[in-house]
Amino acid sequence: MGSIFNYILLGISLSAPVGPVNAAQMEKGIRGGYLQSLSVGVGAMLADILYMLLVYLGFYHVIMIPIVQSFLYFFGSFVFLYLGVESVLKTRTLTRASMTTVAPLQGLRYGFLLALVNPISIMFWVGVYGSVLAKIVEHGEGNHLLLYTISIFVGVFLWDNIIALLSSSLRRFLSDKLLQGITLVSGLSLLGFGIYFGYLGVLSVL
Repeated sequence: MGSIFNYILLGISLSAPVGPVNAAQMEKGIRGGYLQSLSVGVGAMLADILYMLLVYLGFYHVIMIPIVQSFLYFFGSFVFLYLGVESVLKTRTLTRASMTTVAPLQGLRYGFLLALVNPISIMFWVGVYGSVLAKIVEHGEGNHLLLYTISIFVGVFLWDNIIALLSSSLRRFLSDKLLQGITLVSGLSLLGFGIYFGYLGVLSVL
């Protein structure tokens, strides 16, 4: 039970750092409520599962090839810049009355896309889960691999719920100005990540 609890804490720790997914969850939760925020987090978690599966199957060797890393940086930069510009441009015309409810499936797709194209997330999971696999094998606990992996995602899901509950509880204070400010900050955050990943991409080819 101690090991399971440790891996749940690992999942929470991996999800807690501020990033594009957490920012998107906060925005969607404030604008659309608990389910919209949670759906973004679950979508991102599906992308995490995909990358963990690739690590388990040994594809991390491909991801660590320099030219592949450069592509991931530039592609991630393009997507984040596009989403950031789109978010910033709609800020002025956004009001509570103009908001439309986003279906959970759309939130899943949005969260999945954000995590899928996030180069830091990709390499982070490759490094972390690769280390977890090595540790489990080293200690002869290969038969517990599935249990420990599920424990990690229990932690991730718990954090998604915390963000969803926190953001949805802030809806009562929502005004048009606050809504526009949140959307602007979220858009600028995505632009910042896009510029950062583009910078890393340039460095990787120099």
